[in-house]
Amino acid sequence: MGGGVRGILVDSSVVLAAGEDGEASLTSGATYLLSKLRHSNIPTVFPSPFSYAPPPPPSNLSALKISFLERVAKLYSFDCFLLNPSSVDDTTNDVAQAWADNGGSFLHVVSDDKKNLLLNLSNCDWVIIVLGVKGSGMGKRSGMLLIDKLEELPLAICNLNKKALGMKTVTVGYIMKPSREEDFAKRGAFPLHPTQNGLIFVPLTFELPMLSQLREVDVVMHKATDEILSIEQKSSSEFLNKIIYTRGMQELQRCIEEQPDCCVIDPLENIYPVLDRLRIQQILLSLESLSTDSLCKIRGPHFLKVDNFDEPCLVQRLLDAKLFPPSIVKPQVACGIADAHSMAIVFKVDDYMGLNVPLPAVVQEYVDHSSTLFKFYVLGDKVFYAVRRSTPNADTLVKLSENNGLKPLLFDRYHLLSLPLVCLCTQCLKSLPTVKENQHSGVGDRHVANNQHLNLGLVTEAASYLRKMLDLTIFGFDVVGVLDDDGSRPAAKVDTAVASWSKTKPKNGEGEIQEGSGDHVIVDVNYLPSFKEVPDDVAIPAFWEAIKRKHDSRKINAQE
Repeated sequence: MGGGVRGILVDSSVVLAAGEDGEASLTSGATYLLSKLRHSNIPTVFPSPFSYAPPPPPSNLSALKISFLERVAKLYSFDCFLLNPSSVDDTTNDVAQAWADNGGSFLHVVSDDKKNLLLNLSNCDWVIIVLGVKGSGMGKRSGMLLIDKLEELPLAICNLNKKALGMKTVTVGYIMKPSREEDFAKRGAFPLHPTQNGLIFVPLTFELPMLSQLREVDVVMHKATDEILSIEQKSSSEFLNKIIYTRGMQELQRCIEEQPDCCVIDPLENIYPVLDRLRIQQILLSLESLSTDSLCKIRGPHFLKVDNFDEPCLVQRLLDAKLFPPSIVKPQVACGIADAHSMAIVFKVDDYMGLNVPLPAVVQEYVDHSSTLFKFYVLGDKVFYAVRRSTPNADTLVKLSENNGLKPLLFDRYHLLSLPLVCLCTQCLKSLPTVKENQHSGVGDRHVANNQHLNLGLVTEAASYLRKMLDLTIFGFDVVGVLDDDGSRPAAKVDTAVASWSKTKPKNGEGEIQEGSGDHVIVDVNYLPSFKEVPDDVAIPAFWEAIKRKHDSRKINAQE
């Protein structure tokens, strides 16, 4: 088994559910298994290392069921081989010729009720895995590996690869919602076969005892925010102590505490600031100390926490916080509740009364940025960025909102809730995902893009500062407020009727939108982003390297 697992052949009895003749459906756990193996990256001569083995006629499978299996195989980009139970050697030879010989081993997964087939396979030099042996716990019988559920197969494959490759590998157990996992996996981020730097990825599942899974992995990577049920907000200042996770996530927390040697990316307490928009704003306040050697500075937006939109001194508090119209209002809770992304752009102070944004809220400076948003991704010590279209400058917002009486613009992320402003939705928010050429860049060399006038050295310094401050391995943040494409920085002109929360115009130009200041403003920070704008051949190796370095660093620190 010098090269680990070379290919997998799964008998139809493993994936096809028992039923009356003519019915065709997958067994419990089959969809889970197929989705994991589809992007497993186990080397073969074919696009996928996984093959079905439907028996040739005559068989006890109807033509309908055989057709169903072939359609499923095509759906998951798997191959089909015809397996003749009376001549297993012929099938193994066919498969061996089809799959490149890279020094690895073949797996054959068979249901325990296929006694005759198992008897014939006993003399085969393949690794045989028998499904459906109750209480087996990945045991052995006559040289065959035994599993009870299909969900156990990825971990069995992982263990075989580890055994073949020795102590050189690091096993990463990951858990996140299916859609997010699929997004990472289809880009090759979670291979069951070792990466070039020795990582093997295996899915963790709440369907199996969690502690036994953690004992088999070296690193746990999670997106805990996918598992938040609710956040109690009785105490607006300490609501993060009231996070309610799913039962499965609570079990994972408990098991991690019992495995102190396991490296977690990242500890739950490290991601808490990212869940709290107020806490992040407070952390961003300290960024201005980085700007001493630069003509421009990087900072967070001006902000104010509000517990009650009807409070009598709100106008003065806004002015004291350097907040002038328009401002953007966000819930303090950044995720984990249904309306965490219910936001508003407010043009007049009167419109705060009864504003449909959850409290407590954070009122944030709206920074003019010429409809350009820079998304930065921090993967360990590497930093990348992408350019996206964004919302327009304040003067454009005002013009688009005049026909609606400058009422608040309500939206949920990129989806407008203010139906009268359909034109704004069409022109701005619907086009947010648009990406242009040269959308990514590694900024380790502090290169400044000619057409974007972004001080990448300053932003990279901020990324390093935030990495240390937050102690996160993989995170992202959004930057706005940089120069126009022609290098100029004219301040946006805003109607004086909405340039102040009060009837008095701000002094010394304080009411003007600060696009002309040269400030780089970080408006959002998030944990474990998808970084899908960065090409896979650049992003995925950096992703792997960030995980490996985190593991190695923790191991060295534990030995000291």
